[in-house]
Amino acid sequence: MTLPPASVMRNQTLRKVAVMEYGTIERELHIDASPEVVFDVVSSPEHLREWWPDEAEYPAVPGGAGRIGFGDPAQGGVWVQFQVVDAVPPRLFSFRWTHEEGQVPGPGNSFLVVFELEPAGAGTLLRMTESGFRERGWDEAKVAAEHADHVSGWDRYLPQLPPYAAKVGAGA
Repeated sequence: MTLPPASVMRNQTLRKVAVMEYGTIERELHIDASPEVVFDVVSSPEHLREWWPDEAEYPAVPGGAGRIGFGDPAQGGVWVQFQVVDAVPPRLFSFRWTHEEGQVPGPGNSFLVVFELEPAGAGTLLRMTESGFRERGWDEAKVAAEHADHVSGWDRYLPQLPPYAAKVGAGA
């Protein structure tokens, strides 16, 4: 039996590592507002729609189910299912989203987004993690495409969070 050249083995190992990259998205932001203000801004529908979706309808309590909307539905916008998992003011807010209407959200049919907040000086350190890409049962190309789409989305919307939260914290 002959073994493949070492370069082939290395490439296979690198490929396996690359495959693992699409499991989660993680971001950290410093926000010039208290954890209490930041918690409100990431959990309440009226604040959420100021920096992320165009519409948000859900009770901000564990188990609270509803939906968020992106764009004008009459112009091709979409509504996405949304369910709160945890709401622990002012430290943690998490939700599942993108599951089909009528389904109970879980690891195989939705993404999990977690916002962890901790005091940092006069402001807040926010850690956002989104997971669930691999658990959907998609092929590698679909996982990579969905992961890239969500990376692009978070990189577009999360930068809007700190200035909005600071404005809310300042009472504006």
